Amino acid sequence: MAKQAVKNGELTERQKKILNIIIKNYLETGEPVGSRTISKHEDMSYSSATIRNEMSDLEELGYIEQPHTSAGRIPSDKGYRFYVDELINEKNKEIADLRQMVVEKTEAMEKTLQKAVKELADKTNYTTIISAPSVAGSRLKFIQLSSVSEDQLLAVIVLDGNRVKNQMIPIKEPIDSETVLKLNLMLNTSLNGLSMQQINLNTIAALKDQAGIHSGVVSDVLDLIVMAIQEDDDLQVYTSGTTNIFKYPELADSQKATNLISTFENKQGLEEIIAESVSDVGDETGIRVYIGDETRVESLKDCSVVTATYDLGDEIKGMIGIVGPKRMDYENVVDNLKEIKNTLTGIFSSNKVKGDG
Repeated sequence: MAKQAVKNGELTERQKKILNIIIKNYLETGEPVGSRTISKHEDMSYSSATIRNEMSDLEELGYIEQPHTSAGRIPSDKGYRFYVDELINEKNKEIADLRQMVVEKTEAMEKTLQKAVKELADKTNYTTIISAPSVAGSRLKFIQLSSVSEDQLLAVIVLDGNRVKNQMIPIKEPIDSETVLKLNLMLNTSLNGLSMQQINLNTIAALKDQAGIHSGVVSDVLDLIVMAIQEDDDLQVYTSGTTNIFKYPELADSQKATNLISTFENKQGLEEIIAESVSDVGDETGIRVYIGDETRVESLKDCSVVTATYDLGDEIKGMIGIVGPKRMDYENVVDNLKEIKNTLTGIFSSNKVKGDG
């Protein structure tokens, strides 16, 4: 099998595994790598004799070299090229899989929230609001730069909560794959896990200095990262039971009802209530009650708003709210909020664990 690989220039899976171990060991130690070192690798189950034969074929194929002073091998330029291309392909596949996972989860989440908000409105006879889960204090999780043409790079920014942002970056001259790899390593090493507040001027200056002639590309990527973290996507809020307000005389006045419906349709003032709710867990039950002017939303001054926060962990939270007259059945409202809060937390946490595993 190995000799067949020598004839047609293709590597077997075993040869790929051995070559990867040689390259990774050499990158870490700077020392030539021998068959004995490879045989001790946790992912290697082949005998030293088999490994030596494969190393001989890899050398014949031009992927590794043997320095004059050592029996070990080091990667050749061809070996490094193989490693870089494989690494980029692997990362591109990870990004594609992640995009697909995010799309599937988003569609499932929307259906779940739409169903939940309707059921809550039917059970309480009030207007109900549910916000989609979002990440508080976004942090950078991963950066992937890929060359798509001689004058463009694709930048993929992954934030915590697996939110993906993509943008094309124009470049003045082609950048080879080794340089793109170095830029990826530099950016990820310096920025992964940082929030916008932590990406300060010193960090930016140091990165541009390291990038040298490619500082313009780094500058564009940094702008994209900040924009992605700052970006306040349209708040996903699902409402149901808006016409329930007509059941209560104190809210059914033409002008009041119009203002309330406008608030629910246009989310006027809801962002502040949602942000406050997810940043403050309320009492020990996670329930928060706003009465009249406490909401600081003019159209809700004759209403009570009761909210609860469902928590998926990793700073990912969403809000559930019920809006009704001040004389609402608070006990029934709180009981229903607790039930739906626990249901949503269970559903999304379960999906999150399965998806991230």
